[in-house]
Amino acid sequence: MENVLRPLAVIGGSLVLTLLAGWLLDLLLRRADGRHPETSLWGQLRRCRVPFQLVLCTALLRSSYPQAKLLEKQHTQVGQVLTLVLIGATAWLLVRISGALVDAWFTRYSAGALDPARVRRVRTQVTLIQRVVSAAVAVVAAAAMLLTFPTMRTVGASVLASAGLIGIVAGIAAQSTLGNLFAGLQIAFGDTVRIGDTVVVDDEWGKVEEITLTFLVVRTWDERRITMPVSYFTGKPFENWSRGGAEMTGTVFLHLDHRAPMDLMRGRLQEILRACPAWDGRNASLLVTDTTPSTIQVRAVVTAKDSDDLWTVRCEVREKLIAWLCAEHPYALPRVATAPAALPPAPRAPGGGVPSTGPAGPFSAGS
Repeated sequence: MENVLRPLAVIGGSLVLTLLAGWLLDLLLRRADGRHPETSLWGQLRRCRVPFQLVLCTALLRSSYPQAKLLEKQHTQVGQVLTLVLIGATAWLLVRISGALVDAWFTRYSAGALDPARVRRVRTQVTLIQRVVSAAVAVVAAAAMLLTFPTMRTVGASVLASAGLIGIVAGIAAQSTLGNLFAGLQIAFGDTVRIGDTVVVDDEWGKVEEITLTFLVVRTWDERRITMPVSYFTGKPFENWSRGGAEMTGTVFLHLDHRAPMDLMRGRLQEILRACPAWDGRNASLLVTDTTPSTIQVRAVVTAKDSDDLWTVRCEVREKLIAWLCAEHPYALPRVATAPAALPPAPRAPGGGVPSTGPAGPFSAGS
């Protein structure tokens, strides 16, 4: 009977204590979250409940398992497994705690910041720092797991002796990966590109959606995702429409007839822009920038607070100007001449007649 009750008491007691501690921790965090609504830290820490319970349960079982006298022949193997689980759960808990601290701080910072560009910059830096911390914790946890095996400690000397050669080989093999890693850190602290920036890369327009240590994701206007190595943004030129301010100036080109009423078109342009919410009111102009034998090129310059609004203004100006010309001034639209060209008058002969072009002449009876 004791052989049955002892394992049940050890394992059951560990589980009960774990569930009770998890419930008590969640209760305290919920109360703290209700008393301090100005910060989301306590609400973020509630996500640590599961890894906390796993750490606590594994620690209790690791310390009390010998008293259970269960699987005594495999005592060493069971203890090894529990140790590995404890190390992994502790790393998971540390990553969750660091993530909660960073997210709570950034949420509070962004709520009081007035400069959206600075908020995006801090968000990029915080995201990359959090990924570096997670990677460091994972590496340390993996190293700690390996050191729990006696054979790994035995061959430690030989591993250290060959570490220099292995490091050189690994550095050559992972040259591209390491380059992207350092490029990611350069982007984070060099303020080259930030999450939320509008960029143009390889003739593709989009917004930066995600930045990691090795790659960057750009979401295009048609909802495609372009994944690029971060080293691209440190080694090649690209357009960043959000750097130094999001305000932009755009153009609308129209090809019209030479008789187009320019003064009336300038007045109509102002009416269209005043009725367009996306126009920021900074600038608007209409000029003839080029001419051909059959048309003139008219350029309208408009402004907006960002690229999205600029696209809206340009489309609305182009559409409404063309509709207004079709309805009010159709003669201003370009035309393609299909009528026969008028011939110049024929020169007269010295005696007043029409000169002959041949034996019969151009107006002979035979013609």
